[in-house]
Amino acid sequence: MVDVFGFPLSLLLLLVGTGLMVAEALAPGANFIVVGSGLTVAGITGVLLSPVLGGAGLILLMTVALLAASAATLSGYRRLGIGSGESGSKTSDSASLRGQTGTVTERVTDSDGEVKLDDGGFNPYYRARAADRPIETGTDVMVMDPGGGNVVTVAATEEDEIDRALREGREERETDDGSNAEAESA
Repeated sequence: MVDVFGFPLSLLLLLVGTGLMVAEALAPGANFIVVGSGLTVAGITGVLLSPVLGGAGLILLMTVALLAASAATLSGYRRLGIGSGESGSKTSDSASLRGQTGTVTERVTDSDGEVKLDDGGFNPYYRARAADRPIETGTDVMVMDPGGGNVVTVAATEEDEIDRALREGREERETDDGSNAEAESA
């Protein structure tokens, strides 16, 4: 087996890969995980198979393992929308929370409360403060001031006559579409 700095290559790959994954855990953002997982799998492959295989065959197998593990990790991260900036539920900064809607999960007052935002990112739960009056659990709210941290100022969204007419029209169309589809299939 090839030695680098007095260490077997497979052990060195395992240690570097594990170090990169630990670095990713400390500073998330999909910066190190793809390479780290590939190096770790290649290192494990080398450690486990070095008694059986040797030389160019082992290095070729470790290379294939590195590429396969890196590709699988990258594919998984893309499917989840992590690190690509394409995730619909990713917030870029606190200003992007302004206008977001959600639901009160814990009564919101001027000093305490919690809301769950519809598109609030990985953890959609935010501490909240009421903009004008206390808001009860289950009430729909809108973020008025995103603040700068994880505490947002919210106000209850109240349905006026226009909103009510639009909602009723939408529900009526959905009901009509459903009964038309049933009549056509019969």
